[in-house]
Amino acid sequence: MPVTIGLGVASPDERILSTIQAVGGEVDLVLFSHHGVVVDSFGSAATVVEADEPEAALVAALADGRISAAVRGSLPASSTLKTLKLAMGVDHLERIALLETANGHRFLLAPVGVDEGWTVAEKVRFVERGREVARSFGLPEGVAILSGGRLGDLGRHPAVDRTMADAELVARLTGAEHTEILIEKVAGQYGVVVAPDGISGNLIFRTLTFLGAGKGHGAPVVNINKIFVDTSRASADYTNAIKLAKSLVESQKSRLGTLSP
Repeated sequence: MPVTIGLGVASPDERILSTIQAVGGEVDLVLFSHHGVVVDSFGSAATVVEADEPEAALVAALADGRISAAVRGSLPASSTLKTLKLAMGVDHLERIALLETANGHRFLLAPVGVDEGWTVAEKVRFVERGREVARSFGLPEGVAILSGGRLGDLGRHPAVDRTMADAELVARLTGAEHTEILIEKVAGQYGVVVAPDGISGNLIFRTLTFLGAGKGHGAPVVNINKIFVDTSRASADYTNAIKLAKSLVESQKSRLGTLSP
């Protein structure tokens, strides 16, 4: 049975059409939009839900189980994520972004929110959840922990020393590898990359996608019990975000099936 996935649609742009064409038959797609936004040619291959507040309609459908997963698509980030937090009963969202370099290497990056990943405990959670997402999407499960310098830089600045101490501890606690500041060596070798903190992670994401000819394919929220994939305006379309959501749903079903008596 196909997985049912909701996709937010703020306007009928070409990214929505190309996504519908690419995932047709792979999932049951439900488009959430304002009244009159989705034209016939867009909606013919998908169910359309029109609402005064499509963000709230998308999140409500996810919370109620009427869809298996949700992808923000082109709906506004601020209002959609605020609605999601309220519905899921959390005070913040933790996201892991699926990125692709200019030469086609894909990896998961966390943290990407500036208020995320500032403690060892948070980074340990990103390692654990990142491995699950990597497994679902067929990426290597190896995890690289970045820090603010090379080991030979110890003593140059207390802030740099702290990032390296934290990275060493996270690596020991999780079986990941402390790869120092050498981000150029991790893509293609590791499926998950953990930045020193949310600011550096956000800068890595923005540099790769906005300046470095890379791509952002969506960022699953990993601290809620529903599957929601956030998206970037830098995405060419939402095909990979839909496929990522589908993979997570299937992985979740597989785990639940394994746990059943």
